[in-house]
Amino acid sequence: QVQLVESGGGLVQPGGSLRLSCAASGIMFSIYDMGWYRQAPGKQREVVASITRGGSTNYVDSVKGRFTISRDNAKRTVYLQMNSLKPEDTAVYYCNADNTRRQYWGQGTQVTVSS
Repeated sequence: QVQLVESGGGLVQPGGSLRLSCAASGIMFSIYDMGWYRQAPGKQREVVASITRGGSTNYVDSVKGRFTISRDNAKRTVYLQMNSLKPEDTAVYYCNADNTRRQYWGQGTQVTVSS
């Protein structure tokens, strides 16, 4: 059974930081490209950051310089370090695993940026 379990969300003030984690089980983690997506109320889900099996990263323009995605294949975990958070970063953040043949999603973790 494939599971992607996100953690680390919460309420933070503008300018603060959070670190999201996504622990994978049931898949050969190292062969999957991993990504973090987010969906704000009334908006479509968008990709925030991605990291390939080889470690190449990509970010949506709105988070460049503030967010960092990384992975630890030994721990089967992908991380999203979020700094200088803004109210517009408020959303449910989802972890995604993709090897072009199959794609899996986590349940999501809420991130709220508010004073």
